[in-house]
Amino acid sequence: MCICTKSELPLSHPLLTAPIGKSLWKLSAPTTAVMIVQTFVAIAETFIFGRLGTEALAGFALVFPLMMMMTMMAAGGMGGGVAAAMARTLGAGRTEDARKLVLHALVLGTVLALLFTLLAWTVAPALYRLLGGEGRSLANALTYSNVLFTGSIFIWANFFLSALLRGGGDAATPGRYMLVSSIAQVPLSYVLALGVGGWPGMGMAGPAVSALLTSAVSALLQARALWSGKLGFVPAAAGVPLRARLFWEILRVGLIASFSAFTANLTAMLVTGLVGRFGVAALAGYGIGVRLEFMLVPLAFGIGSGLTTIVGVAAGAGDWRRAVRAAWIGSLVAGFGIGAFGWLVALFPEGWARLFTDDPDVIAATVAYVTRVAPFYFVFGIGMTLSFASQGAGRMKAPFAAGVTRLFVASLGGWFAIEHLGWGLPGVFVAIAVGIVTFGSLIAGPLLVHPWRGRA
Repeated sequence: MCICTKSELPLSHPLLTAPIGKSLWKLSAPTTAVMIVQTFVAIAETFIFGRLGTEALAGFALVFPLMMMMTMMAAGGMGGGVAAAMARTLGAGRTEDARKLVLHALVLGTVLALLFTLLAWTVAPALYRLLGGEGRSLANALTYSNVLFTGSIFIWANFFLSALLRGGGDAATPGRYMLVSSIAQVPLSYVLALGVGGWPGMGMAGPAVSALLTSAVSALLQARALWSGKLGFVPAAAGVPLRARLFWEILRVGLIASFSAFTANLTAMLVTGLVGRFGVAALAGYGIGVRLEFMLVPLAFGIGSGLTTIVGVAAGAGDWRRAVRAAWIGSLVAGFGIGAFGWLVALFPEGWARLFTDDPDVIAATVAYVTRVAPFYFVFGIGMTLSFASQGAGRMKAPFAAGVTRLFVASLGGWFAIEHLGWGLPGVFVAIAVGIVTFGSLIAGPLLVHPWRGRA
């Protein structure tokens, strides 16, 4: 007879027995909805910066790479590590560790927030100058950057608390709070930036303050839900010794996932540089083509975040058959959904291009990109969602290798196509397509040949 403490009862997690499809929908739908809304929020924020003037738009553009890096780390990189760690811990029935994991995640989030604050005040000004910032655009960038990153602890807390809840199987609660806060951010940014009545507004600082305030409110609401026992336990906070083992539960996935986010950003930067060699029209066409990918990311991210939890719970419980089955079901759903949309646009590329421009040179560049890249979105969708599933399984070698390989294939392949094959701009787009296929294949292939097994 097993004698167990109340916190360590060997109870089966609901995600170990519930239908995979139903669980995937329950966990993915809220996150997907939030991602879609946040995409529209980003568009609306761009409009607000535009009302502040060209220098404001330029200033925001300078800050955008560093801001995106932080967001990708908080939501997908380290955030994925937090969700995966919580899922595996609960799947293994280690409730006491799960209680302590909450504090460890928040401590780690605080450290990372302070790191980005330090970068914003020391390294960022030189980075913005390197990117071409000067005069008013640089001043606007520094204003926005200093406010946003100084208060970034609220952003990290918001994403990490969301990851903890999602990892525990509750995506509805963080989805609801983050959805409302994202919607509220737009009118608040408008008022704080441009003013209301006789108040002139805060200019560039306004949208940054809005992002921090809405993140803080969302974080507080999620913390209340977590400490009310939403996951079946109350987090341990007071008097909990910090353990390297629990930090490592997060970092062993989060570090590699964050590096993967970095390589994805670096790939985009290098490819943009190659495309820029062919002029403004080529850049504009490439931008319209890539916009299609940004529209499809919410689906991949939403399904992927659900897979992180389902696979993580199964891996923690040692049910590797269910973990692998869930990974394939989720990735194929995402792959077919994203792939179908990609083929639709590839069949009617001019129609897609004319939604954004009437310039014949830009249309030609867009068509060249879409017809060569969009047909392979199926493989990209599978690879992206399987990378999230790999987070849950704690198996990050394949996504790491795939991300690095894609970086070299797309950037060096594009350069080789220009310099040695004479393929010009279409050659760059071919290299991007080959990079996408390579990325998906290097993640899916190993899982197909050698399914996950062993200790999570």
